[in-house]
Amino acid sequence: MEIKRAGSRPSGKGPAEWFTGAVRIDPLFEAPDPGRVTGASVTFEPGARTAWHTHPLGQTLIVTAGCGWVQREDGPVEEIRPGDVVWIPPGEKHWHGATATTAMTHIAIQEKQDGKAVDWLEHVSDEQYRA
Repeated sequence: MEIKRAGSRPSGKGPAEWFTGAVRIDPLFEAPDPGRVTGASVTFEPGARTAWHTHPLGQTLIVTAGCGWVQREDGPVEEIRPGDVVWIPPGEKHWHGATATTAMTHIAIQEKQDGKAVDWLEHVSDEQYRA
């Protein structure tokens, strides 16, 4: 058994190659081998969002605060609020983040396949974000 104490792992800034706007990532857990699951709390300031991306084994988002948006490729922009749980199937191209005026925090849970949990793609354009 291992206990990770609150505040024992430093917060990080979402890298500009994967995010638009101000994003804070607070690591929560990463299962040791042979486990593959990882989790983080991610906070998006208004207007902030991920780039388009996919996950080889899918992703679960649990919204904990604020109001955000999520979109799959060729689908509508969907509003997400605290208590909402979003399942993104393996390989589905998508993005998620805050609305233009409201911050949003979610817990992101995904599994690694061959050591990789995400495949990052192009940034979401302002036109796509406002669609």
